[in-house]
Amino acid sequence: MKYLLLDVAGTLLHKPTVYGKMLGVLENHGHTVALQHLKYNHKMLSEAIRFPDRTDAEFYKMFNGELLYSLGIVPTHALIDDIFSACTYLPWEKFDDTSALHDVRIPIGILSNFNSTLKEKLKGYFGDIFSDVFVSEELGVAKPNIAFYQRALEKIGIAPQDILYVGDSFKLDLEPATKVGMKAFVVDRDGYFPNNPNVIASLTQIKDLL
Repeated sequence: MKYLLLDVAGTLLHKPTVYGKMLGVLENHGHTVALQHLKYNHKMLSEAIRFPDRTDAEFYKMFNGELLYSLGIVPTHALIDDIFSACTYLPWEKFDDTSALHDVRIPIGILSNFNSTLKEKLKGYFGDIFSDVFVSEELGVAKPNIAFYQRALEKIGIAPQDILYVGDSFKLDLEPATKVGMKAFVVDRDGYFPNNPNVIASLTQIKDLL
């Protein structure tokens, strides 16, 4: 492998307090939900619903409404509003296993459905370790459209079979990256997809893949 290409949200960065905030709101409204149930349903729904480059209140209220239905809870305006208020603007944090990126000795790039603010965000968390940062807002095309991957390949200038791609979604990451010829894997830290040959449990496994 000559190049490592990575997704961001769910792969490098996450909002670890979001589930606790949701559970607190649900309890205040008289609903008891197991943490693992909430996390699993949230993950599955994230696979099915496309996140826009710039999220807003309308999107998150729609998403949380669908999440509540999946948990057997009929959403009310009050419940939706309280979840949105509790979970808005929570801080991003990097996953602990992202420390493994500092051992990578080939160029590392980013391919993300995000807006133009991502470059500064990543610099604040990781410094200048990324050779390229490709965001959907700037390239005018988004995952899972393979044109997004093809445009990145044109700019990188390396054959796709020499690129290792790691994301957190089968729909947005694994499938399109594989279609353009990259060697692709999904990071599955919660073990939702055991025995899948295209899954790794941690970014620490990247070194072996390379």
